[in-house]
Amino acid sequence: MLCLLLFGALLPAAVPAAAETWLLIDTAERSLQVMDGEQAVQRYENIAIGSRGAAPRRALGDRQTPLGTFRISSIRKETRYHRFFGINYPALDDALRAHASGKIDDAELATIRRAHELGQEPPSSTPLGGNIGIHGLGTGDPRVHEDFNWTDGCIALTNEQVDDLAGWVRPRMIVVIR
Repeated sequence: MLCLLLFGALLPAAVPAAAETWLLIDTAERSLQVMDGEQAVQRYENIAIGSRGAAPRRALGDRQTPLGTFRISSIRKETRYHRFFGINYPALDDALRAHASGKIDDAELATIRRAHELGQEPPSSTPLGGNIGIHGLGTGDPRVHEDFNWTDGCIALTNEQVDDLAGWVRPRMIVVIR
């Protein structure tokens, strides 16, 4: 797979190199940037991720934020967490590896594959987990958000930040989580 060097990290070639807007989530810096090609045009600080950090591969219930390249698969305006921008986790390559190792069966792989073909969120009921996205706090305590990674694997911003981000997000937009 071709990769490009951006902000000191290798990113998959699926990341646009010119004039396409995409999202870069840096789990170590706890930031989310709206990118236009290789240039950051908006930055949100002090995001929260999974309470058990981030990992390249995750499993149902592990409370880790998945690392990788994904796409926005749903946009929900009114949710428990104010807004929710779903991503298409698990990625198809994650599902193929899990199938090869026996972690998911043929039917689960087919369901995940079909969701990707349709641009939808894969099911969250497989051993790989799911229902991962970018969301606000809802009625949650902003002080907890400032001090802790508290999600079950999602990326959380304040309600004000996620409202601002909504102006940038569109279906099938690339999301890189590193």
